[in-house]
Amino acid sequence: MALLDSDASVDVRDLMQDMGDRARQAARAIALAPTDMKNAALLAIAAGIRARSGEVLEANVRDLAGMRQRDVTPAYQERATLNTERVEAIAQAVEAIAALPDPVGDEIAAWERPNGLKISRVRPPLGVIGIIFESRPNVTVDAAALAMKSGNASILRGGSDTIETNQALYAAIAEGLESVGLPADVVQLVPIRDRAAVGELLTGLNGTVDVIVPRGGKSLVARVQAEARVPVFSHLEGVCHVYVDKAADLEMALDVVVNAKMRRTSICGAAETLLIDAAADRFVGPLVCALQKAGCEVRGDADIQAMAEGVVPASEDDWSTEYGDAIITVGLVNGVEGALDHIARFGSSHTESILTQDEMVAAKFLNECDSAIVMHNASTQFADGGEFGMGAEIGIATGRMHARGPVGLEQLTSFHYVVRGTGQTRPV
Repeated sequence: MALLDSDASVDVRDLMQDMGDRARQAARAIALAPTDMKNAALLAIAAGIRARSGEVLEANVRDLAGMRQRDVTPAYQERATLNTERVEAIAQAVEAIAALPDPVGDEIAAWERPNGLKISRVRPPLGVIGIIFESRPNVTVDAAALAMKSGNASILRGGSDTIETNQALYAAIAEGLESVGLPADVVQLVPIRDRAAVGELLTGLNGTVDVIVPRGGKSLVARVQAEARVPVFSHLEGVCHVYVDKAADLEMALDVVVNAKMRRTSICGAAETLLIDAAADRFVGPLVCALQKAGCEVRGDADIQAMAEGVVPASEDDWSTEYGDAIITVGLVNGVEGALDHIARFGSSHTESILTQDEMVAAKFLNECDSAIVMHNASTQFADGGEFGMGAEIGIATGRMHARGPVGLEQLTSFHYVVRGTGQTRPV
């Protein structure tokens, strides 16, 4: 559907309900589509994205110009920016999803009862997924491709700041679906900027939407959690921590900490807080210096300020802030227990990493840290479905129900039970 003007002539409720009705119809087609057909559609989409690269980049230039006029932050603009390499990466991500095993119809478990009934637990699609996201245009394609491969229809509501870029990418998606005989309505992109469209989608559109996946900042996720009338896969902010234990290797810590913060500061897996064991205060100076040399502003508690130059005093809010920028908060804690207590108080249950050569301390951290992803001697920037071998992901679920961590193909399926008998009846 082409981009529509967001004015009084557009009845948002009718528009969204029509999209829901069409998605429900298309859901059956994609749920029954054989793996070869879905893969052919995905490969056609990847080819279409490459063929439309010029159009996509031109649309992105217009979106970025609008963002600059509205004084959107540089960090937010960076998340929205595409170039030739990033467009190619989007196409390659679709091809990677096509190469993954199809989860639909997988038998998760099977057993036989004493009465001869054979019971199996099998994966079906979820149905229709509403996906609400902000500035990253690649999410438009990642979300569509993952939903398709897992047999689901989807309604995508991207950020208004990148609506022209999303429309250009969506054109390749629709063409790819239709080229293999699938309806374009398997994936739909909300064609208006009006935020009322989000509210309508959160209602479930009279039962046509089965689940909502939000991907964005704290305010977006809070709104979704407050207003949604259908189940939600929560992707809360990424207040990610790196804890440097007294038994850490300093050279490793220098490499990992700088990478965890500075490789890409805008992604949800970027480290926002560095915790250092008080028994390893000798690490403070080198770690702070390495971050500052890489261009990072360091905010810290009184201890850190006393041990390193150029440290900005940290406020109480800093400890629970997802900066999405070249800023990090640094503090001392009393060993792994102190780190765990700090993360439990200030973290967002996203991703945490411990740097230590002490396997017992590492095991304690990995077992007791209640976040979606916990790591040992690795950068938090690996918190990504692609890096986990899952292909692209729709987001990192930080809740505790159904899906947790990277939401990939398996997480976009449910399960049901298949019971095979030979005429058994249940005794009175």
